[in-house]
Amino acid sequence: MIKVAMTSVYVDDVAKAHAFYTDVLGFETRTHMDLGGGTLFVTVGAAEGAQQDLQLLLEPGQGPIAEPYRTAVKGAGLPCIVFSVDDVHQEYDRLRALGVEFTQAPTEQGPVITAVLDDTVGNLIQLAQPKPQG
Repeated sequence: MIKVAMTSVYVDDVAKAHAFYTDVLGFETRTHMDLGGGTLFVTVGAAEGAQQDLQLLLEPGQGPIAEPYRTAVKGAGLPCIVFSVDDVHQEYDRLRALGVEFTQAPTEQGPVITAVLDDTVGNLIQLAQPKPQG
């Protein structure tokens, strides 16, 4: 069986991204290594033991491939990654109270409810919840 072990998101500033993804979004630090020369290798993952085999690499977003990609994706208003949540409305309220800016409030889209936020380090992030049955 093949499973996703790590995926990455390009960020403007790894240290700032680490703070946002842990302190604001609630992820836990899985790896934090200083590789020298101001380069950090940082991964985060779901808190409280969830998805222990899956990590998100906060990848430096500078360079001839990453920079144009990030600019185009964000310029088109597209999220670079989707995070599942139990309750989009609750997360929306919690994150707005912490000062997070959203480009899309909770919206029903077919079988899901989504919201889109700015991660402060160059990306749009989508939160998604399956629509309650009933």
